[in-house]
Amino acid sequence: MIDKRLKTILVFLVTIALLVNTSAATCNIVVITDPTGTDPNGAAAGSMSFADNMFQSTFILSKEKHFSVLSGGEGNSTERLKAITSTLTAMENGATPSTAANAANSYSGIRVMVGTATQGAAVGGSYDVYVVTVANDGTITVTPHASDGVAVLPAGTKGAIIHLRNTEGNPLYGTAEAVRQQTAINIGKMIRDGYPATKILGSAMSEVAHDAGEKYGGGGNNLVSSISTGDMFTPAKLNTTGYPMDEAYSKECPTCGWSIGFPAADNYQTCPYDGTALKTVSATDALSDKITVTSNTTSVSTYGTDAAGISETTEELVQYSVKKNGFNSATIASTINKAIDNGNLVGVNYIEPKDINIVESTRSVGVYYKPLPDGRTSPPWNLPISTSLLDIVGSIQTAIGLILIILVLFRSTLISSFLKKRR
Repeated sequence: MIDKRLKTILVFLVTIALLVNTSAATCNIVVITDPTGTDPNGAAAGSMSFADNMFQSTFILSKEKHFSVLSGGEGNSTERLKAITSTLTAMENGATPSTAANAANSYSGIRVMVGTATQGAAVGGSYDVYVVTVANDGTITVTPHASDGVAVLPAGTKGAIIHLRNTEGNPLYGTAEAVRQQTAINIGKMIRDGYPATKILGSAMSEVAHDAGEKYGGGGNNLVSSISTGDMFTPAKLNTTGYPMDEAYSKECPTCGWSIGFPAADNYQTCPYDGTALKTVSATDALSDKITVTSNTTSVSTYGTDAAGISETTEELVQYSVKKNGFNSATIASTINKAIDNGNLVGVNYIEPKDINIVESTRSVGVYYKPLPDGRTSPPWNLPISTSLLDIVGSIQTAIGLILIILVLFRSTLISSFLKKRR
């Protein structure tokens, strides 16, 4: 059975297919630096393209079974969704990457790439790839493969698969073949030199974005630690490109970790919390940082609301609070509530320490929100009088208002009546 999250993604994809021509990622990459699955950063996968509508269909992640399905091709979008569904179903039922990726060969012009840490990777359908293998003695082998069955990176092997073609209209059209080969070689060198897969993925995507122009996100996944960039780089509107991966993405404080994305980042030169000069972060570095687990990494999960922006803002707030005060539910709650007061977090109610679940051993924090009723964007003011008293005052004001209206409407009649009585 496909898990609930993947079902939601598929429903989303079908809906999008009915509304727009979903894009086909022209760059798909899987990198495996630790085929044993023990390194938390030992396997990564990602996609991007020059085309519009780079939604998460191009880099689906199974957090439960630690595999990624990347897709692309020039075929019909409905056929591509069928290939994705077949591949996901096969992987959920225990198929190998090569068996699952072979599903793409049943659909004209479609490509599917599958990656896992321990079972290797494979690509099927319509593709032009290099398969990179790195032996234990450091020998790098880079082998070209074109559409012919399935190209495989075997289980237990350090290496990568990179697919790259150019999109029509790309100013750098015609560069894909040379860039595909050179990027594959550079990936092999980085694997040999001991870089983690998550960092190699960001470096490879940077090279492709600059040299081949297939530069719009897209995004990436950490296959071992089940971390995804989510919608960091995907387009906010239909029929537009994603974020340009060859540009700066954000500014961040090297001391406390506070960050802010462009274009708003243009307004900040120093950290608003401690005054430290901010560092500019490229999009591909932001991608690598997002999916790379370090001793300072905090995994943040948000529950109770699916409102746009809540998850991302909460993650930044929690990470800032943990870096400054450690895993303290009271200070995390205080940081979040201040953001609500400042208008940086809208649509949710204030939280208490009991609404925060911390598992310090895995550096994980869960935040449980209660959405505000009646479409409110911020909680009611905390006034020193009861709401029932306000209701009474409101009723009195309403009554006085009605009396004033009556006096205005019948002013002349009342004055005439008064004058008659005086006579």
